[in-house]
This record gives sequence, structure tokens and C-alpha cells, in this order.
Amino acid sequence: MLNFNQKLQPKILVIGDLMIDKYLWGECNRVSPEAPVQVINVSKETKVLGGAGNVAHNLVTLGSNVKVLSVIGGCKISNELKNLFKEINLPTDYLIEQKNRVTSKKTRIISSQQQVIRYDIESDDDIDIVSEKKLIGLFKSVLNDFDLVILSDYGKGVLTTDVTKEIIKIANSNNIKVIVDPKGSDYSKYNSAYLLTPNKKEACEATGINISDKDSLEKALVYLKNSCDLKTSLITLSEDGIAFFDDELSIHPTVAREVYDVTGAGDTVLASLGFALSCNYSIEEAIEFANLAAGIVVGKIGSATTTLDEIAEYKSSLHKSTSDSHIKTRNEIQIISKRLKNNGRKLVFTNGCFDIIHAGHIRYLETTKSYGDVMIVGLNSDRSVRTLKGESRPVNSQEDRALILASIEAVDYVVIFDEDTPYELIKAIRPHILIKGGDYESKTIIGKDLVEECKIVQFVEGKSTTKTIEKIRNL
Repeated sequence: MLNFNQKLQPKILVIGDLMIDKYLWGECNRVSPEAPVQVINVSKETKVLGGAGNVAHNLVTLGSNVKVLSVIGGCKISNELKNLFKEINLPTDYLIEQKNRVTSKKTRIISSQQQVIRYDIESDDDIDIVSEKKLIGLFKSVLNDFDLVILSDYGKGVLTTDVTKEIIKIANSNNIKVIVDPKGSDYSKYNSAYLLTPNKKEACEATGINISDKDSLEKALVYLKNSCDLKTSLITLSEDGIAFFDDELSIHPTVAREVYDVTGAGDTVLASLGFALSCNYSIEEAIEFANLAAGIVVGKIGSATTTLDEIAEYKSSLHKSTSDSHIKTRNEIQIISKRLKNNGRKLVFTNGCFDIIHAGHIRYLETTKSYGDVMIVGLNSDRSVRTLKGESRPVNSQEDRALILASIEAVDYVVIFDEDTPYELIKAIRPHILIKGGDYESKTIIGKDLVEECKIVQFVEGKSTTKTIEKIRNL
């Protein structure tokens, strides 16, 4: 299972076509008197890296150590591109300049969150032999500094047949995986890559198979695996998720809530697959991770990226995580709490024995959650409960109590503590709000000095674990 709290920094080399994605944002209030077209009043302009640059940007935001190897033009657009590299702390020392080329720039006009038109400036012919030799030479000299190689082929001339074949050959001889976002209908130049990431339309064109059901999908996957000598065969299916074939067909459904813009979604899938695989996760885990990442970026406008923090929260919000994944150690919750606070989330904390869960507990927890964004519950250990309640308690073990608590919708995280009070746990978390039950109204509240605010939540009349135990004994 992907551990979102573990800070991983795989070294990944991205090779491919670089471009700039420019966006002109505005609104349309009238039609032109010159022609039946919209007049967009532009109020904002933004520029981001596109193509292989967007793949690299995605990897940067995921925490990777990234470098980009490419050929750019000797033009003003190339200078703009280098400035965009610097803005996200991407090195430019692997960029080879070919004076007679024009670096790609795609300009999109957006009106009321909808793309109206796009126009491009670019060179899309193959790089020359001199640039090919420089690229291959540089690749050979730096390859062993990286854990994985990503080829982002937009068909703009950097990944020529000779360059692509040589890169894969050299990487394989050094036992370094190469994953490829392919272009065109002839995939022979990608032979022996670890995996390709064509979408359904691209796979149909490359295989000549009309993918209309599971049987034809499996047939296309098998064809790609065998014809291109791949370790794993994969096809992205847009809103239907990602399909792959290892020994059998497997389809991982998409997890997007809302789709606003699919621009760059393929780059995110490629980057997140590369990130997960370079961290030595299985192909199934990598695909799950890529689906989550793509689900986030298609909910944003333009070529977007996502972070590990966003993916962790998104996965949790979709209830794709198991209950026990919400049970954390003190060290884990300390890291999570810091991350959540940095992201502007309000943390609420409460604690208790929660021995036999009843309706009163549920109401109390739901009310507690309403005071913030994320609720953390400190759970007394078995030893701690015995100190508070006597040797006959708890009825349920701390493991069982934690699992039941973690399965409750209002509860985000559960942490077991062994001390007689939760003071040290509160100190580690530093929540914004501390919640205690109604029986604490006239008592000293442990940890009050560590939080911004303390609130009392009244218990439900007649509901308690003690009363539940008494009722059972009287049956």
C-alpha cells in the first residue's frame, strides 16, 4: 500500500518534447461585428510547462528529484521555457539547443471556464543528427544517476526512431525501467520498454483492433505486450479507468468526482505511474495511485498537477482506504497533523475509552467533527482503561476499539495512547480545538494550555458504556 506519509524522492529522468501551454482567461459578452465569432475580453494570462515539461512538473510536485533531457530551439520561446523551469526549480543543464528549431507553444483562450480556441507555434520535424548524437551522449553519461526513465513523446521530433531505440537499449542494459507515453500508430520504436501508456483511441490505431468490449480490450493488450516485447501492457480508458494485462486482464476504475478539463491528464498518469514504480510499488499499486492523481487534475482547469498530500486526502474522501489505514502511531499522526495544518485544515481532537460503541458516542463524535475539518481521536490503551475504569474493563481490546472507531464516518484518524492522560499526544498533534464531554464542565481539562480553543459537548441522556454493560448483565 502506498504510504503517503513516507517522504520519497526517486530520481527520474524525463526525455521528450517540451512545450509551453499558455492560457488567456476572460469572458465573452458579445459577438464580433466583423464575423460570427465570440469577442473574449482577456483579463488574465498564465503560462505553464506542457508536454514532457508537464510530466516533469507533475513529478516535482510529487516530490521526485527530476531532470529533463530534451532538444529546444534557439528562439524566444525557449527562453520563456527556461524561465518556467526555474520557477519550479527544474535544472536546465540537460537542454540541448538546436538553432533552427522553434520550441512548441500552445495558446488556449478560456472563456467562463471553457476552452474556446487554441493556436500553436512550433517546429515538429525531427531533430538533426548532431542533436541526436548530443542527446544520446548525454543520456549515456548520466543514466546511472537515475532510478527510472520516462519518455514523453508528443511527436514533435525529439524522440526520433533512432534516439528512442537507443535510449531503451541502453536503459535495459543497465536494468533501469523505461515507461513511455507513445505517439503515432507504429510502436516498433518502443520495443522492449517496460510499459507504454496509450489511451484507447491510440491503442486502436496502433493495434488495428476495434476496442469495444473486454474481449477486444484484452486482445489489444496482449497484442501490444507481445508485438512490443513489454513487461506489462497497459491502456488508459479515460472515464473508465486503466486496464492492464500481466497474466490476465485487470481494469482499475477511475476515481474522478468531476471532470472540468482533461488537458494534461495523460501527463499526470505517466508521471504518477513513474513515481510509484520508481518507489518499487507493484503495477497494481502504481495504477491505483495514477487513477487517484488523474482524478484530481481533471477537476482543475488547464495543465494541472497534484501533490502526495492532495492524493492522500482525496483517497480518504472517496472511502477507498480501509478502516485500519486510519489508525496511526504517534509519530505518524505528528507528521500528518503538521501537513494538514500547513494546508490550512482545522484540527479537532477528543479522547476516550470508547469501549462499547453506542448511539451516544456517534452523536458526540459527529458534533465534535462539526467544529473543524479533520477529527483525531485519542484512544486509551487497555492498560490506561484499567487504570481509569477498573480491572473488569475494557470489554473490547484496544485493537478492536480502534478499528471500530476508525470505521465511523466522522472519525478521520485514531491514535492509541498508553499514558493516564492524553497530554503528550495533544502536545504532539497541537490541534486547533480540544473537545471534551459534558462531565468535564467543572473539571480541569488536560491539554487546554496546548490548543487555541476548548469546547464542551454534552452527552446524550441515558447513553453510556456503563449503562450498556449493566443492561447486558441484567438480561
